[in-house]
Amino acid sequence: MGLPFAQADVTRSLGEHGARLTIDLSAIGENWRRLGAQGLGTECAAVVKADAYGCGLQAVAPALHRAGCRTFFVAHLSEAIVARALLPEAVIYVLNGLLPGTEAAFAAHDLRPVLSSREELTAWAAFSAGRPMPAALHVDTGMNRLGLRVPEALALAGDPVIAQAGIALIMSHLVSAERPDEAVNERQVAAFAMVRQAYSDLPASLANSSGCFLGSAAHHDLLRPGYALFGGNPTPGRENPMRPVVRLEAVIAQVREVGRGESVGYNGRWTAPGPRRLATLSLGYADGYPRSASGKGHALVGGVPCPILGLISMDLISIDVTEAPAAARGAPAVLIGDGLDIDTVGRAAGTIGYEILTSLGSRYVRNYVE
Repeated sequence: MGLPFAQADVTRSLGEHGARLTIDLSAIGENWRRLGAQGLGTECAAVVKADAYGCGLQAVAPALHRAGCRTFFVAHLSEAIVARALLPEAVIYVLNGLLPGTEAAFAAHDLRPVLSSREELTAWAAFSAGRPMPAALHVDTGMNRLGLRVPEALALAGDPVIAQAGIALIMSHLVSAERPDEAVNERQVAAFAMVRQAYSDLPASLANSSGCFLGSAAHHDLLRPGYALFGGNPTPGRENPMRPVVRLEAVIAQVREVGRGESVGYNGRWTAPGPRRLATLSLGYADGYPRSASGKGHALVGGVPCPILGLISMDLISIDVTEAPAAARGAPAVLIGDGLDIDTVGRAAGTIGYEILTSLGSRYVRNYVE
């Protein structure tokens, strides 16, 4: 996502902030269409939990709806209530299930709990007695987090509680879909196929972002991508089929020269081996850029990779701009974008791109483009 701009424009747009986050809504819509195309006619939903993976639910959910998405998944009831206000006609599922005492709130906002236990099934069926309200049934095929075990789900097939609870979708979650050669994928696909056969009159959903690329046996009736919508690579080790979505830039607050033996930042974790030119960026871990990237990651200044030096602090990052002639006070440094993608940033920080995305802070100037 190339967004050329003048240095003066960058400084003005940042206002009182030190960094700018640009989110390409058209790329999110295109990624949703690309993922849906993997299913050859299968409906494609969108997982927009965690404030749309840090990209902002208020902007992202309507953009996906404009692209054609009609079914959405979030993690919590609070997220679903916000989503309902944005999407008055969409189908909205809440992945973390039915907590005690929340039945009335689900009903009031026309939301669908993903039921993960016999207790939740019974509670929802009792609440909606005589007027079944839609819900999903979560079957655990190997994750061992939420969901009924496969034998429990098979035993419930045909039980009146299924109809009483308004079950409108059977779903499970893949353990290692991003690693297509792992045997667990085949086991889960087979287990879910058995469950799906027992509930043959109901639509089913198994594929997450990477699951969309596991083939038709994993697709069923509804794809559930999340991370890949926002530019994450669902096929690690291969070229990313998704368009980049996020661009993060920080303004250079100061440029200075240091001599051999001088250290940088807290605890002097980096010492100059000789004369170097350094830049201090107005961004830090309080903005969601991980401290664990200290001494490992890099930024781009004028397209030149500039290593992060010393410890990342709460509001500032030091980088080596000796080889970057464009480095100057007020100039932009790119921390995500221009080929420096979220997966690369995650690896450098010893984590994953998911965490990078969902940690994006609120202090940025946020710029949405379509």
